[in-house]
Parts: sequence; C-alpha cells; structure tokens
Amino acid sequence: MPGFVLLARDRGDGDPAMRAGFTVTKKIGGAVVRNRLKRRLRALAREVLPQAGFAGHDHVLIGRQDGVTRDYAQLRADLVKALGKLAPRC
Repeated sequence: MPGFVLLARDRGDGDPAMRAGFTVTKKIGGAVVRNRLKRRLRALAREVLPQAGFAGHDHVLIGRQDGVTRDYAQLRADLVKALGKLAPRC
C-alpha cells in the first residue's frame, strides 16, 4: 500500500486478542511528521482492526512517505484491502 506496509503474524498462544504495533523510520521526516503519521495509523487500527483484523494475531503497520499526505479515507480503504489480501494466509 502507498501509505503503509502491513504485517500480520499468528502468535500461536491460543489468546484471541488482537495486538497492533506501529513504526515510522527517520527517513519519513522529523519527529513531528513521524508522530503525526503514527497517530493516523493508530486511529486507523482502532477503527478497522476490531471488525477486519485477525484474532490471535499481531498486526504491525510500518509507515511510508505517502501516509503523511494521503487522504484518511484512502488510508482506511487501503487497510481494509490489505487485510483482505492477508486473509487467505492467516
């Protein structure tokens, strides 16, 4: 996806809870830009993962440069699409 990379991994511990992690490298920008992108990714995860995430998995969103300027509705659609692509594997 242009705004982020999504990774999902089954923990295999039998706990159905979903967890989310976020990372944004210094290549994206300074602290203000990185924190803004992390806030956007956190908001996306809170909104989308409870319905479309995978139980018992760790979800990691890695921010990309386009995530800073991309429209929030497009980021949300991208996350739903990425979760749909991962569904057969999880």
